[in-house]
Amino acid sequence: MVVVALGLLLGGCGERATSVERKPAYESLGELPEELDADGTTIRVGDPHAPVTLRLYEDPRCPYCEEYEQTGGGPAARDRTLRRTVVTEYTLASFLDDRVGGSGSKKAVNALRAALEEGKFAEYHAVLYENQPEEIVDGFTDAYLLELASEVEGLRVPAFDSAVKTMKYRDFVTRSEKAYEQAGSDPRGPGTPTAVINGNRVSEEYSGILYDEVAFDRLLGAVEKDPEAWEEYEPMSEDMD
Repeated sequence: MVVVALGLLLGGCGERATSVERKPAYESLGELPEELDADGTTIRVGDPHAPVTLRLYEDPRCPYCEEYEQTGGGPAARDRTLRRTVVTEYTLASFLDDRVGGSGSKKAVNALRAALEEGKFAEYHAVLYENQPEEIVDGFTDAYLLELASEVEGLRVPAFDSAVKTMKYRDFVTRSEKAYEQAGSDPRGPGTPTAVINGNRVSEEYSGILYDEVAFDRLLGAVEKDPEAWEEYEPMSEDMD
Protein backbone atom coordinates (compact mmCIF):
# COMPACT_ATOMS: atom_id res chain seq x y z
CA MET A 1 0.00 0.00 0.00
CA VAL A 2 2.85 2.37 0.80
CA VAL A 3 4.40 1.80 -2.63
CA VAL A 4 1.08 2.52 -4.34
CA ALA A 5 0.58 5.66 -2.27
CA LEU A 6 4.07 6.85 -3.12
CA GLY A 7 3.34 6.37 -6.78
CA LEU A 8 0.27 8.57 -6.42
CA LEU A 9 2.24 11.21 -4.56
CA LEU A 10 5.00 11.34 -7.12
CA GLY A 11 2.94 10.84 -10.24
CA GLY A 12 4.29 13.04 -13.00
CA CYS A 13 7.27 14.11 -10.93
CA GLY A 14 10.10 15.18 -13.18
CA GLU A 15 13.83 14.70 -12.89
CA ARG A 16 14.71 18.36 -12.77
CA ALA A 17 18.46 18.61 -12.33
CA THR A 18 20.07 21.13 -10.08
CA SER A 19 23.37 22.88 -10.68
CA VAL A 20 23.73 24.08 -7.10
CA GLU A 21 27.08 23.05 -5.72
CA ARG A 22 26.71 21.25 -2.42
CA LYS A 23 28.94 21.86 0.55
CA PRO A 24 30.56 18.82 2.16
CA ALA A 25 28.20 16.71 4.23
CA TYR A 26 28.27 16.87 8.00
CA GLU A 27 30.04 13.85 9.41
CA SER A 28 27.84 13.32 12.47
CA LEU A 29 24.79 14.60 14.32
CA GLY A 30 27.16 16.48 16.60
CA GLU A 31 28.26 18.68 13.69
CA LEU A 32 24.77 19.74 12.69
CA PRO A 33 23.92 23.40 13.33
CA GLU A 34 20.90 23.77 15.59
CA GLU A 35 18.96 26.79 16.74
CA LEU A 36 15.72 27.97 18.27
CA ASP A 37 13.65 29.87 15.72
CA ALA A 38 12.45 33.40 16.41
CA ASP A 39 8.96 31.97 17.04
CA GLY A 40 10.32 30.58 20.31
CA THR A 41 9.12 27.01 19.73
CA THR A 42 10.60 25.65 16.49
CA ILE A 43 13.92 23.85 16.86
CA ARG A 44 15.79 23.89 13.54
CA VAL A 45 18.50 21.32 12.79
CA GLY A 46 20.71 21.29 9.70
CA ASP A 47 21.79 23.59 6.92
CA PRO A 48 19.26 26.47 6.80
CA HIS A 49 19.89 26.75 3.05
CA ALA A 50 18.85 23.15 2.32
CA PRO A 51 16.32 22.91 -0.55
CA VAL A 52 13.88 20.78 1.46
CA THR A 53 12.40 21.82 4.80
CA LEU A 54 10.93 18.98 6.83
CA ARG A 55 8.81 20.04 9.79
CA LEU A 56 8.06 17.31 12.30
CA TYR A 57 5.47 17.28 15.06
CA GLU A 58 6.44 14.75 17.73
CA ASP A 59 5.66 13.79 21.32
CA PRO A 60 8.63 12.06 23.03
CA ARG A 61 6.35 9.40 24.52
CA CYS A 62 4.58 8.60 21.24
CA PRO A 63 5.38 5.04 20.08
CA TYR A 64 4.55 5.96 16.49
CA CYS A 65 7.17 8.70 16.65
CA GLU A 66 9.63 6.10 17.89
CA GLU A 67 8.74 3.87 14.93
CA TYR A 68 9.23 6.78 12.53
CA GLU A 69 12.57 7.73 14.10
CA GLN A 70 14.00 4.24 14.40
CA THR A 71 12.77 2.17 11.45
CA GLY A 72 10.69 4.52 9.30
CA GLY A 73 11.45 7.78 7.55
CA GLY A 74 13.63 9.12 10.36
CA PRO A 75 16.91 7.49 9.28
CA ALA A 76 16.38 8.74 5.72
CA ALA A 77 15.64 12.26 6.94
CA ARG A 78 18.70 12.27 9.20
CA ASP A 79 20.91 11.09 6.34
CA ARG A 80 19.61 13.84 4.07
CA THR A 81 20.00 16.38 6.86
CA LEU A 82 23.63 15.34 7.20
CA ARG A 83 24.02 15.69 3.43
CA ARG A 84 22.55 19.22 3.56
CA THR A 85 19.59 18.48 1.30
CA VAL A 86 17.07 18.61 4.17
CA VAL A 87 16.77 20.97 7.12
CA THR A 88 14.59 19.53 9.87
CA GLU A 89 12.33 21.64 12.09
CA TYR A 90 10.79 20.19 15.24
CA THR A 91 7.68 21.19 17.13
CA LEU A 92 7.60 19.17 20.36
CA ALA A 93 4.24 18.22 21.83
CA SER A 94 3.50 16.86 25.29
CA PHE A 95 -0.22 16.02 25.13
CA LEU A 96 0.29 12.36 26.01
CA ASP A 97 0.88 13.26 29.65
CA ASP A 98 -2.71 14.43 29.89
CA ARG A 99 -4.11 11.54 27.86
CA VAL A 100 -2.37 8.62 29.56
CA GLY A 101 -1.12 10.20 32.78
CA GLY A 102 2.26 11.21 34.09
CA SER A 103 4.76 13.90 33.17
CA GLY A 104 7.29 12.12 30.96
CA SER A 105 6.51 14.03 27.78
CA LYS A 106 6.87 17.40 29.47
CA LYS A 107 10.07 16.35 31.21
CA ALA A 108 11.55 15.03 27.97
CA VAL A 109 10.65 18.18 26.03
CA ASN A 110 12.21 20.28 28.79
CA ALA A 111 15.36 18.14 28.64
CA LEU A 112 15.53 18.42 24.86
CA ARG A 113 15.33 22.20 25.15
CA ALA A 114 18.12 22.09 27.72
CA ALA A 115 20.18 19.96 25.30
CA LEU A 116 19.66 22.57 22.61
CA GLU A 117 21.15 25.15 24.94
CA GLU A 118 24.30 23.00 25.02
CA GLY A 119 24.31 22.44 21.25
CA LYS A 120 23.44 18.76 21.73
CA PHE A 121 19.77 18.59 20.68
CA ALA A 122 20.15 16.34 17.63
CA GLU A 123 22.32 13.84 19.46
CA TYR A 124 20.12 13.73 22.55
CA HIS A 125 16.93 13.54 20.48
CA ALA A 126 18.32 10.42 18.78
CA VAL A 127 19.27 8.86 22.13
CA LEU A 128 15.81 9.46 23.62
CA TYR A 129 14.08 7.66 20.76
CA GLU A 130 16.61 4.84 20.84
CA ASN A 131 15.69 4.31 24.51
CA GLN A 132 12.03 5.33 24.63
CA PRO A 133 10.12 3.66 27.49
CA GLU A 134 6.73 2.11 26.83
CA GLU A 135 4.13 4.84 26.47
CA ILE A 136 2.04 3.70 29.43
CA VAL A 137 5.05 3.45 31.78
CA ASP A 138 5.81 7.20 31.87
CA GLY A 139 9.47 6.33 32.12
CA PHE A 140 11.06 9.66 31.18
CA THR A 141 11.91 10.56 34.77
CA ASP A 142 14.60 13.07 35.72
CA ALA A 143 16.93 10.24 36.65
CA TYR A 144 16.40 8.39 33.37
CA LEU A 145 16.76 11.56 31.28
CA LEU A 146 20.06 12.30 33.00
CA GLU A 147 21.21 8.71 32.57
CA LEU A 148 20.52 8.91 28.83
CA ALA A 149 22.27 12.28 28.64
CA SER A 150 25.44 10.55 29.78
CA GLU A 151 25.47 8.83 26.38
CA VAL A 152 25.97 12.19 24.65
CA GLU A 153 29.53 13.39 25.04
CA GLY A 154 29.73 16.75 26.77
CA LEU A 155 26.03 17.06 27.64
CA ARG A 156 26.21 16.28 31.37
CA VAL A 157 27.31 19.73 32.45
CA PRO A 158 25.93 21.35 35.63
CA ALA A 159 23.68 23.73 33.68
CA PHE A 160 22.01 20.85 31.84
CA ASP A 161 21.55 18.73 34.95
CA SER A 162 20.03 21.66 36.81
CA ALA A 163 17.68 22.49 33.92
CA VAL A 164 16.39 18.91 33.89
CA LYS A 165 15.88 18.72 37.65
CA THR A 166 14.16 22.12 37.96
CA MET A 167 12.10 22.04 34.73
CA LYS A 168 13.86 25.27 33.77
CA TYR A 169 12.17 25.36 30.35
CA ARG A 170 8.61 24.65 31.47
CA ASP A 171 7.46 27.83 29.67
CA PHE A 172 8.95 26.49 26.45
CA VAL A 173 7.15 23.19 27.02
CA THR A 174 3.83 25.01 27.35
CA ARG A 175 4.41 27.22 24.30
CA SER A 176 5.56 24.30 22.20
CA GLU A 177 2.44 22.29 23.05
CA LYS A 178 0.28 25.29 22.16
CA ALA A 179 2.10 25.65 18.82
CA TYR A 180 1.38 21.97 18.17
CA GLU A 181 -2.32 22.39 18.98
CA GLN A 182 -2.56 25.38 16.63
CA ALA A 183 -1.07 23.49 13.68
CA GLY A 184 -3.84 22.64 11.27
CA SER A 185 -7.59 22.59 11.78
CA ASP A 186 -8.03 20.12 14.66
CA PRO A 187 -7.84 21.97 18.03
CA ARG A 188 -6.15 18.91 19.50
CA GLY A 189 -3.28 19.18 17.03
CA PRO A 190 -2.42 17.26 13.85
CA GLY A 191 -1.33 14.04 15.56
CA THR A 192 2.15 12.64 16.02
CA PRO A 193 4.19 12.10 14.07
CA THR A 194 3.11 14.58 11.43
CA ALA A 195 5.44 15.63 8.63
CA VAL A 196 5.18 18.82 6.59
CA ILE A 197 7.50 19.06 3.59
CA ASN A 198 8.15 22.50 2.11
CA GLY A 199 4.92 23.74 3.66
CA ASN A 200 2.75 20.82 2.55
CA ARG A 201 1.56 18.18 4.95
CA VAL A 202 1.84 14.48 4.21
CA SER A 203 -1.85 13.74 4.52
CA GLU A 204 -3.29 11.03 6.71
CA GLU A 205 -4.18 9.09 3.58
CA TYR A 206 -0.48 8.66 2.80
CA SER A 207 0.84 8.57 6.37
CA GLY A 208 2.13 5.03 5.86
CA ILE A 209 5.06 6.58 4.00
CA LEU A 210 6.33 7.92 7.32
CA TYR A 211 7.02 4.36 8.44
CA ASP A 212 8.79 3.21 5.26
CA GLU A 213 12.40 4.38 5.09
CA VAL A 214 12.86 3.74 1.37
CA ALA A 215 9.56 5.32 0.37
CA PHE A 216 10.11 8.40 2.53
CA ASP A 217 13.63 8.82 1.18
CA ARG A 218 12.28 8.70 -2.37
CA LEU A 219 9.67 11.30 -1.49
CA LEU A 220 12.23 13.70 -0.02
CA GLY A 221 14.44 13.19 -3.06
CA ALA A 222 11.57 13.84 -5.44
CA VAL A 223 10.63 17.07 -3.68
CA GLU A 224 14.25 18.19 -3.87
CA LYS A 225 14.41 17.51 -7.62
CA ASP A 226 11.03 19.01 -8.49
CA PRO A 227 9.38 21.14 -5.78
CA GLU A 228 6.46 21.93 -8.10
CA ALA A 229 5.33 18.31 -7.94
CA TRP A 230 4.29 19.04 -4.35
CA GLU A 231 1.99 21.95 -5.28
CA GLU A 232 -1.13 19.82 -5.74
CA TYR A 233 -1.26 19.09 -2.01
CA GLU A 234 -2.97 21.56 0.27
CA PRO A 235 -0.53 23.38 2.57
CA MET A 236 -1.24 23.50 6.27
CA SER A 237 -2.41 26.87 7.59
CA GLU A 238 0.18 29.62 7.72
CA ASP A 239 -0.91 30.15 11.31
CA MET A 240 1.11 27.08 12.25
CA ASP A 241 4.44 28.73 11.42
